[in-house]
Amino acid sequence: MKKLIIFLTLTGMMGAMPVASQASPEDDLKAWRSYFKTRFPDVKFDEFSNGLYALPGAEDRRAEWEEIMEFPPYELELEEGKKFWDANKLGTCFKNGGRGIAHKYPYWNGKQVRTIELDINACLKKKGKKPIKNLKKGKMAQVVAYMKSMSRGKRVKVDLSSAGAKAAYEKGKQFYWARRGQLNFSCAHCHVDKPGQFIGGNILSAGLGHGVGFPAYRSKWGGLGTLHRRYGGCNKQVRAKPLKPQSETYRALELYETYMASDLPLTAPSQRF
Repeated sequence: MKKLIIFLTLTGMMGAMPVASQASPEDDLKAWRSYFKTRFPDVKFDEFSNGLYALPGAEDRRAEWEEIMEFPPYELELEEGKKFWDANKLGTCFKNGGRGIAHKYPYWNGKQVRTIELDINACLKKKGKKPIKNLKKGKMAQVVAYMKSMSRGKRVKVDLSSAGAKAAYEKGKQFYWARRGQLNFSCAHCHVDKPGQFIGGNILSAGLGHGVGFPAYRSKWGGLGTLHRRYGGCNKQVRAKPLKPQSETYRALELYETYMASDLPLTAPSQRF
């Protein structure tokens, strides 16, 4: 980590970042897309769903990824997710049996931001069964991956029509742009200011499209992990204390990032290095 801090200092990544403007979600989205279109004019919109593999300079990583995806490493876990889903009849708790609805998550239910993870555990509790405790990997990641696989290719459509949803969106937006940790970084420092650049041998992904591929199988993890697991990892990397998965703040962040990925196709589950 000491080498990482030195590297970031030398490359100027500890400089100032513009603060997110006080604009409507619609204006935010328009500006967001325009920024990345200008930054990466040769990258087609849908390609941003593929994370760093879509970016210029990542051609070698892309070729390796395409080879890996001929036999996706998450297939066995996806099968386990389906078995758990079927055995516990989770489809009875969701509209259309859970098919074709994951692209509308997360959503505001009048009281809070609801994620697939929360609704799966609520379904289990309703059936008199124990909720899944580990919200970062294992069974939960597998089941969420299966549910999202039933909506794969559907375009993200998050509803922010209510005042509560907009307030949660603003909370997530604030977290995204706020500095934190010993590195004094925001999410935007890496994913808005420096996407496509190398850091510690890794290529930074663009903020556009974040979340649409999660749960993801990361080589570093050796298995599937949820989006909130990734959030926690990012916080640790900037030496900030990670929040608990499915905390109110992380759910607000997920709402913000998902809205900013509006109209992109879901690619979950996916593979990431």
